[in-house]
Amino acid sequence: MSLSGKITGEGFEHIILPRRGRRRDEVLSGPAFGVDVSVINLPGGLGLALTSDPLSLVPSLGLQESAWLSVHLMANDMATTGFAPQYAQMVLNLPPGLSRQDFTTYWDHIHRYCDQIGVAITGGHTGSIEGQNSTIAGGGTMLLTAPVNDILLSKNAQVGDVIVVTRQCAMSSAAILAMSFPQKVKNKLGAEVYNQGCELFYQTSSLKDGLIAAGTENGLKDVTAMHDVTEGGVLGAVYEMAIASGNGVEVHNHLLPVAEVQRHICGLFNIDPRYCIGAGAMITAVNEQWVHNVVQRLNENKIPATIIGRFTEKQKGYTLIENGEEKPMPYFSEDPYWAAFFDAYKNGWK
Repeated sequence: MSLSGKITGEGFEHIILPRRGRRRDEVLSGPAFGVDVSVINLPGGLGLALTSDPLSLVPSLGLQESAWLSVHLMANDMATTGFAPQYAQMVLNLPPGLSRQDFTTYWDHIHRYCDQIGVAITGGHTGSIEGQNSTIAGGGTMLLTAPVNDILLSKNAQVGDVIVVTRQCAMSSAAILAMSFPQKVKNKLGAEVYNQGCELFYQTSSLKDGLIAAGTENGLKDVTAMHDVTEGGVLGAVYEMAIASGNGVEVHNHLLPVAEVQRHICGLFNIDPRYCIGAGAMITAVNEQWVHNVVQRLNENKIPATIIGRFTEKQKGYTLIENGEEKPMPYFSEDPYWAAFFDAYKNGWK
């Protein structure tokens, strides 16, 4: 187990995977490394796709911003199917010090953000727990039904598929660090960088990216697989997708979209924007003959899209090309964002 963040790949493989309860034939896709959603076969040619994530309650961000993360990080996972989420279950383990007024504000934003994307909250559990001082306030599950054969999974990427990433690297890391430590960012990097960092926050939904790229609801078949960017950043997501699909991968470092504001803020906190939490970006595996259609479709909807590499045969390995030199692509089981955030907090950064 890592000290913070998700369980390591080794821990997942040795602890979780051998212990998955009763085997049921209708489970088409269960828990797997680098796979965002599970799929259950339903009668009538339908599939039930579902994903779970922690719910955020981060005082340094605010109640509205925490609610945004709680809803949209799950919705980003759902978007990788090519379909929009429909239902949600929420389990809230709240700190006892949270006032009724603050909880009402938080939940009102949860409700509004779900309503905006067409999600019905169908149940869950709400309570408070003594000693709960975490920025995680529980967990949620989002679900959708769709034609089972049309549901995309990250493990379905194919050799030769071109990799398209939407938006930019490290959007959520830069935004949350700027908003959590405004004085330090303003003093070291200036008000303009601080403001630009904060503006990234509400761009951290990739639901629209996934739906437009896939075009599944319009009967398009351009996209093979998708994986949203969370812990491990853009390169971590690409690596996970390669592992999940049983492929190798080749990425050109100079093509990775890292904007100056992310470069400056991540530099201040001594983290690499290619490898830190990057909600808002979507990794898409596209059949080579259709890649320009997908990029054009995204650009027409004002979503930046960049071709960064392709999936290869597994025996070719996981390759990052930097300055013309092929290197093994590293994978970090612990995202550097967590240490950066808590180190800044412990050091009294404001």
